[in-house]
Amino acid sequence: MDPMTKTEDRDEARRTFLEKAGWGGAEAAPLAGDASTRSYQRLKLNNRPAVLMIAPPGAEAPACPPGANEAARRALGYNAMARLAGPNLNAFTALSDALRGAGLSAPEVYAADAAAGLALIEDLGDDLFARVVGRVEEEKLYRAAVDALAALHAQAPAKPSSGDYEMLDYDALAMEAEAGLLIDWYWPLQKGAPADDSLSTEYFALWRATLAGLSAPHAFVLRDYHAENLLWLPGRKGVEQVGVIDFQDALFGSAAYDLVSLLEDARRDVDPGLAEAMIAYYLSASGADEEAFIHDYAILAAQRNAKILGIFARLAKRDNKPRYLDLLPRVEAHFARDLARPELEPLRGFFARHLPDLVS
Repeated sequence: MDPMTKTEDRDEARRTFLEKAGWGGAEAAPLAGDASTRSYQRLKLNNRPAVLMIAPPGAEAPACPPGANEAARRALGYNAMARLAGPNLNAFTALSDALRGAGLSAPEVYAADAAAGLALIEDLGDDLFARVVGRVEEEKLYRAAVDALAALHAQAPAKPSSGDYEMLDYDALAMEAEAGLLIDWYWPLQKGAPADDSLSTEYFALWRATLAGLSAPHAFVLRDYHAENLLWLPGRKGVEQVGVIDFQDALFGSAAYDLVSLLEDARRDVDPGLAEAMIAYYLSASGADEEAFIHDYAILAAQRNAKILGIFARLAKRDNKPRYLDLLPRVEAHFARDLARPELEPLRGFFARHLPDLVS
């Protein structure tokens, strides 16, 4: 199909969707997006705000890199299935309902057309934590974010599902797939060539053994719970003061994961003292088993940062977004600290031999 025809078809689908939703005459302005294929427009109609989310169906399944070995292909195949939650607006609607039902401020969905990849949602404003920190005390913001997580883990249903959506488990196979992004994309960025099969096999085997020590999936995992996806809503009360966005890729996994996202942020520095205080605060607020939680946190911190190193390298190399290279030093520093924890000792040895700059 001609690219112009595709554009015209998308524009017509957008017009039709907004007219049916009663927003046909709305003014529209683009909103900044993220690293995904989703895009957003801020709408205004008679001084009423809303956001149009445009999520092309099937656009985000990750490509397997050239030369990937069998283990990587198997793992990435599962990850592609897990990622279906992203462009599937049925997932966004189901998860918005679940989060709001747990008392959190997720955007209300006014109208959605999953087949067209369009949703009209509540506008929670522009006051991202990353923007308001400074004029709002940092510890106050982070305590509120931890309170919201504790409330979610205490009140959310086990696994939201409907005829069109079912939350998948964030299990060891999915996590192995994500950790594999480091060796598939970050390794050749640093080394100038792909890892050979024997190194890749060793890498996956070490992760498999490490991930086997995680607790079984037991909680909502929003996966990108950090200062650029949280909005400060001071006009609301309690945990509703924390607006939550970008949750459509949520899976069912470990309660520690989103605290890692918050405290080992790829885009802003969080003081280590504040991070330690927030871990202790979560344990107190949630009543979680401290030993098990800290064990999960250690493993998931390394897993998440391995994934992010791979994703940022992929965005720079495959997707021609070199600005993500500027974020690598912070993530590398997170990963080096993660590898220093005793739970990661075998993987620390691997990196000490092959990528020593990642070992502090």
